[in-house]
Amino acid sequence: MTQVAAKVFTFKEFLTHDDGTDTRYELRRGSLVPMNSPRGKHIDVAEFIHESLKQHIRQQRLPLVSKLGSIYVQVLLEEGKDSARIPDVCVLSAEQWEQMQERPAAISLSEPPPVLVVEVVSTNWQDDYLHKLAEYEQFGIQEYWIVDYLALGAARYIGSPKLPTISIYQLGDGEYQEMQQYRGSDHIVSNVFPELSLTADEIFRGGFV
Repeated sequence: MTQVAAKVFTFKEFLTHDDGTDTRYELRRGSLVPMNSPRGKHIDVAEFIHESLKQHIRQQRLPLVSKLGSIYVQVLLEEGKDSARIPDVCVLSAEQWEQMQERPAAISLSEPPPVLVVEVVSTNWQDDYLHKLAEYEQFGIQEYWIVDYLALGAARYIGSPKLPTISIYQLGDGEYQEMQQYRGSDHIVSNVFPELSLTADEIFRGGFV
């Protein structure tokens, strides 16, 4: 029996794909990859970060918007095949968001990259610390937060003993040259949001006391 090859999707096809289910997908080298259902705490942490950034943007009257798990970002083009991610939190210019009002909420490689993305670490932590790091760096995303509230990452990434850690990578000369880590009562330092007042513990609690 002849085996039928799986369809290879372009980024444009991926954005309009509808298989009639509620399954959310990312695109990996042209293939649809179902996204795992996140834990409740994962959602709380991501929502707290989003709401905190959204409030800060409003208070500081910054020309930015923060979106929660809804912006498709095209990343590496490997072997002629498209890939796309959906960051837990994505910060982009208000002008760029305005341009998406009548089209899919997506950023292609031909457009300016987001200024900041946040990934809350899940069981597939290698994806956040290895693959997404390289992809977001190559796209030129200015700042990348890895929020590891369960300390799932390997000790080589978050140290030993392993503790809940936020790793923030800053872009310089086209590479993530600087990385700062925050734990406990440490105040987050962000180049994109230099006036932001937020501690690692506040983020790990997801807004709960």
